[in-house]
Amino acid sequence: MNKGKLIGIGVGPGDPELLTVKAVKTLESVPVICSPKSSPKKPSVALSIVQGILDGRSDEYNVIEPLFPMIEDKNALESYWAGAAELIISELDEGQNVSFITLGDPAIYSTFSYVARIIGDRGYLVEMIPGINSFTGCAASAGITLGEKDEIILVVPKVDQRLGEILEHADTAVVMKTSRHSHMLEEIVKQDPRDKEILSVQNCGMEDEEIFDGFARNGKYLSTTIIKFKKLENK
Repeated sequence: MNKGKLIGIGVGPGDPELLTVKAVKTLESVPVICSPKSSPKKPSVALSIVQGILDGRSDEYNVIEPLFPMIEDKNALESYWAGAAELIISELDEGQNVSFITLGDPAIYSTFSYVARIIGDRGYLVEMIPGINSFTGCAASAGITLGEKDEIILVVPKVDQRLGEILEHADTAVVMKTSRHSHMLEEIVKQDPRDKEILSVQNCGMEDEEIFDGFARNGKYLSTTIIKFKKLENK
């Protein structure tokens, strides 16, 4: 029997209407959906985005939901990734294609990459279907552009002290997962002498989406802050 293929599908930032045509076609036909969860008690956000498509299917499909907890312990995380890979491989060995759904785009800060690497190294075919990433989704919701002409766009996955070392080179900075370390971000940004516009977007594309000026401080995980710097006047 031929082995199945792993397909990483980016489901976008939250709005089901932002799914690509290719993603929808694949989700309408693939026999197995892999939808990781951060906790046994919390539903998968990615799965909720595509649920309407799955509900419209007339054939049977299977959903597997490996646990990917939000922890920092690398050894523990590698164990979870390896466990998810084995679940997927058991389906691939049956000749079933498996779609791994992930928020945003599978090529940008996605846990899909860790599982895909394990499975690819075992000789299985791996494909990716890109999705609209969270920060361009945030910019669209806020009605702003991220870059024009030769402006430099800086994208970082979380607040980190290293940000201060490179911020001066950016015309626009996009900082993801900002609510937990918003005060640190504010202190780093204050050190830049340029005038700036700051806005944050939370739960982009979802029913409870919020867009506001300033930094995010209410602890919501899906928080992105965009800082647009104005060029200093030559004196």
